[in-house]
Amino acid sequence: MISREEALKLLEKHLRDPKIINHCKAVEAIMRGLAKHFGEDEELWGLIGLLHDIDYDLTGRDMKKHGLLALEILKDKLPKHALEAIAAHNEHNGFKPESPEALRILSALRAADHLSGLIIATALVMPNKKLEEVKVKSLKKKFKSKDFARGVDRERIREIEKLGLDLNKFFEIGLESMKKIAGELGL
Repeated sequence: MISREEALKLLEKHLRDPKIINHCKAVEAIMRGLAKHFGEDEELWGLIGLLHDIDYDLTGRDMKKHGLLALEILKDKLPKHALEAIAAHNEHNGFKPESPEALRILSALRAADHLSGLIIATALVMPNKKLEEVKVKSLKKKFKSKDFARGVDRERIREIEKLGLDLNKFFEIGLESMKKIAGELGL
């Protein structure tokens, strides 16, 4: 398995947009928080979050390819079940994971992917545009508002419930995880 430093270099080699790189770092932070909560491998879950969109630029943002090219880029760099979760996080490419471990990680990854967007969007409407201003109560309110952050799929966020985690606790874990890297995200 590659190190975080190697993964970050690989990510920066394949992605040009700093916003997407920051998104990947945010998902990494949430995945690490979830791994800690569930007693899973924090390093592995973090790498899955960090690398989940590594092929975004290479696919020309074609959702039928997104996730599949990641399999080639990351071959032999992560365990098979991790690669399956990354490939399957985009349901538009038709990839179906085989292992139970991949399915578990997939639910966490899909939920973290969209929660990061909700948290960032919420921070950006705060007076100082900082994560420190965001509260779980604010996230719950914004989650219920269908007109807010329309690109955030609420059903994807609810996938965390498949792992037995309620939304309030998930919002808390996600927010606290992202606050730890607020400086790195510029938020």
